[in-house]
Amino acid sequence: MQTSSPMPVRPTPQRRRSVPAAGIHQAVLLLVLAVAASPNASAQSRQTDLDALVGWPFPTALTAAPSAPVVAWVRNERGARNVWLAEGPEWTGRPVTSFARDDGQEVAGLAISADGNTVAFVRGGAPNRAGEIPNPDSDPAGALREIWTAASDGGGARRLGPGHSPILTRDGSWVIYLNGGEILRRPADDPDAAAQSLVKGRGSPGELSLSPDGASLAWTSRRGDHAFIGVMEIAAGEVRYMDPSVDQDGSPVWSPDGSELAFVRIPPRRDRLPFFAVRESLPWSIRVVRPADGAARTVFTADPGPGSLFQGVSASSSIFWGADNHIAFPWERNGYTNLYSVRADGSEPPRGVATGHFEVQYVTLAPGGEVLVFSSNEGDTDRQHLWRAPLDGSGAEQLTPGTGIEWQPGVAADGTVAFLASSGVVPAHAELLADDGRRWLAPRAREALPEGLVEPRQVVFPAADGMRIHGQLFLPDGPPPPGGWPGLLFLHGGSRRQMLLGFHHRGYYHNAYSFNQHLAANGYAVLSVNYRSGIGYGMEFREALHYGADGASEFNDVMGAGVYMAGRDDVDGDRIGLWGGSYGGYLTAHGLARASDLFKAGVDIHGVHDWNPVIRNFVPSYDPAARPDIARRAFESSPMAFVDRWTSPVLLIHGDDDRNVPFSESVEIAEVLRQRGVHVEQLIFPDEVHGFLLHRNWMAAFQAAEDFFNRFLKED
Repeated sequence: MQTSSPMPVRPTPQRRRSVPAAGIHQAVLLLVLAVAASPNASAQSRQTDLDALVGWPFPTALTAAPSAPVVAWVRNERGARNVWLAEGPEWTGRPVTSFARDDGQEVAGLAISADGNTVAFVRGGAPNRAGEIPNPDSDPAGALREIWTAASDGGGARRLGPGHSPILTRDGSWVIYLNGGEILRRPADDPDAAAQSLVKGRGSPGELSLSPDGASLAWTSRRGDHAFIGVMEIAAGEVRYMDPSVDQDGSPVWSPDGSELAFVRIPPRRDRLPFFAVRESLPWSIRVVRPADGAARTVFTADPGPGSLFQGVSASSSIFWGADNHIAFPWERNGYTNLYSVRADGSEPPRGVATGHFEVQYVTLAPGGEVLVFSSNEGDTDRQHLWRAPLDGSGAEQLTPGTGIEWQPGVAADGTVAFLASSGVVPAHAELLADDGRRWLAPRAREALPEGLVEPRQVVFPAADGMRIHGQLFLPDGPPPPGGWPGLLFLHGGSRRQMLLGFHHRGYYHNAYSFNQHLAANGYAVLSVNYRSGIGYGMEFREALHYGADGASEFNDVMGAGVYMAGRDDVDGDRIGLWGGSYGGYLTAHGLARASDLFKAGVDIHGVHDWNPVIRNFVPSYDPAARPDIARRAFESSPMAFVDRWTSPVLLIHGDDDRNVPFSESVEIAEVLRQRGVHVEQLIFPDEVHGFLLHRNWMAAFQAAEDFFNRFLKED
């Protein structure tokens, strides 16, 4: 582990360069992109390497059949997204769909029948508030979000009609799904059959859950400031709401015998706003209800203080009802997201299943209900590995030691553990644990592994206020040039994210990691910063005091990272830039606005520049005029409050159908900076959303960013 102590920023005089007039910025950038796209461009070899990295077939949504040795996952290869499947004992992956275009249509919501014979999925993204489905390809016919199914025998995929969030009956004969606030079902193998409406009711349904015998359906009915658990016996067609209250109820899960239902109850906190730290709340609880007569009881209530605010995990449900009447759940009792279990009758205090100063993220309950398989960063803070632990709390066992990264496990009926994996130099792929070791589920992908990558180094450095911050440092091969390499900071989005010492488990950051590798291969020292308010380091780090809209305390981490890079002997402190998207764009803008003497150029991708409209985007009822103290604090925590000090050039990249950060954030900052004579370049993607859906848009963004940094950090 490499560490450093606080050090002053070296003098960073402005470098002399010729800057194009504001009126031709767009034309210059378009010319650069046109040259870069030419097959005769001098940088073609670098672009080919970058395309191999960003075009790697990225896997997501791995899921296992509970009653058969079958696993399925989604594979995105250069924008063509398909469902893959592997069956034991051979476990050789193969596609069961054949979508071939980079058309920006997501494949998600993957479900598999218990017998493994049928998969269901959604093709197309969620609508915005205007009801528009993402259409980044600008298809004049528009885009749809639809339910599809496919048979494991390779008979082809079937489009069933509009909808999302599918689940399958155990035998795969029916698919139950949502559309327009309605719960419907239809035969999984008959695209011509009409959909049957099961529930038309108030609220927004979600989290569908079938009872083990398939006779009853449970779901969460979200109703703004409260939410109910609905239950319907499908044959009778009667809807009842279980133990209704003023609270937010969710994550319904059936007991193994189907006689009871457990769910999470979270007390309301109407004054809570996003991007403000919350460390404590009215304690959450787990309730168990008997649908037959509505009798309900509390089996667990979190203690006041740390852990009183519910923190979920990445799983099909946030709680798990296993064997021997154990209910497992995540809890930040010690300030870290760990796993616990409790008896369903509430007769015993909770016991630790996997506890310590580490964070659990991906969790699944193995068939039989006795064991949880999960990923955590125990003993390896900036990576994730797989573990298994019985629900009775008898101890955890590590399944995947080493220097790789493993996540999203799925346990098939025969006990085979499949998962997704990567390392510092191997992109994400699907694997399984076999008797003879680990095996790739798509073995031919190994033949196309990218070359020339570097292992990032873990570094820990002090923020400007002294907090210890983790990062991953990418250094070019060989000795640095005279004066050192130009340096770059990468700032992730979220902010509830953790960058790792390897290719990331989210597609957005898998691409960002690829670009950081590419930048290092082309002569940049790159530091990826895990700033405060991210995950992986405990609740107090995540809920950092005065972060975000309440003071932007994470800017201390950006400054600390810049000082660290400027103090390295192999980095030129006069040539440091920074880049990031979303929350990372927000911090990029902060760096440029508040420290242009240190940060000489930045690429701001769909960044936040004024918290007030962004908060309203997430909480439409938020009225800055009605909460002037909060509104003032939010603006003072925004880059827009410091634009008078912003002198460094910036490249703005944004899609104009962004549903997370309003496109107006880039419109406004461009206007304000131009009025002040700051050099602004732009790359705009019509109809593109926040996490770019088109592979070619990712490539265009990275090519533009590399060209921008080459001109402002490399050229004399």
